Amino acid sequence: MQRATNPESGSFISPQALMAIRNLELRAKIVMEGFWNGLHKSPFHGFSVEFTEYRDYTPGDDPRFLDWRLFARTDRYYIKKYEDETNLRCHLLVDNSQSMSYGSIGFSKDQYANTLAATLAYFLHLQGDATGLLTFDQEIREYLPARHRTGHLRHLMLALEKPSRGRSTDLTPPLKRIVEMVRKRGLLILISDLFAPITALEANLSNLRACGHEVMLFHVLDPAEVSFNFEQASMFRDLESGERLYIDPGAARRDYVAKLRDHTAAVERSCRKLGIGYSRFATDRPLELALFDFLRVRMQRTKQKRTAGHRHQIARHIATSAA
Repeated sequence: MQRATNPESGSFISPQALMAIRNLELRAKIVMEGFWNGLHKSPFHGFSVEFTEYRDYTPGDDPRFLDWRLFARTDRYYIKKYEDETNLRCHLLVDNSQSMSYGSIGFSKDQYANTLAATLAYFLHLQGDATGLLTFDQEIREYLPARHRTGHLRHLMLALEKPSRGRSTDLTPPLKRIVEMVRKRGLLILISDLFAPITALEANLSNLRACGHEVMLFHVLDPAEVSFNFEQASMFRDLESGERLYIDPGAARRDYVAKLRDHTAAVERSCRKLGIGYSRFATDRPLELALFDFLRVRMQRTKQKRTAGHRHQIARHIATSAA
């Protein structure tokens, strides 16, 4: 099988070779195999372990878990206790609008996005996590609640294999609907080309965060959409509106690239402000790297929670000692 030659991607599988495989679940398994081979010895081991509280040191405890900073403050020995997090509850929100059907390198954005969703679902399933799916265009098309049971992953894969039927992109209805349907806090992963007004996108993402959900966003674009590297003046058709425009790429390129850059920068600013993980992926980028991004964001979130809990426990024990 062909391997990617980009130095960033090492020996990961090229998306072109991957998309030649018709079975979506097999694609996901192959990406996972490449991901684990790339990790060798995982630096992410234990990322699902969360700090909970301290307890007094007793002889025989492992000294590696002594908190020396707390000892310096209180002159007492404390052991940091840990416990495994409850299994993650995740919903994949996948854009299946007509703009996602565009592709300039032998496959479309929706093929890439669905393979990314399938890979994340497969990874989460192996971790024992409950995974759900919501596909949408201007309205919700498929919805599977987050579960981890026999046969559920297969149902999710079959839903992802269904062809896109809608036309325009409207992120507001599906993101509002997911708030109504998913009452328990969890992780929401949005996969889309984000051809939507930034004001509406930020408002919808803000609602998700206000409900206590952790959110991660994968921004998927075709390489031609990033560079606008068309050479000949041609008739371009909007896949969603059907409108046709005659465009000279040489004259339009600078303005197009500037507007795309501004839109992407606005999305990134909104994500930073709301505490949302953001990754932009051109569809010629190996999907194994998306898993690295996913784990990196998860580790950062876990570290932040652990640090906050650590500070709270230190303050509580200092107050108890002072009393």
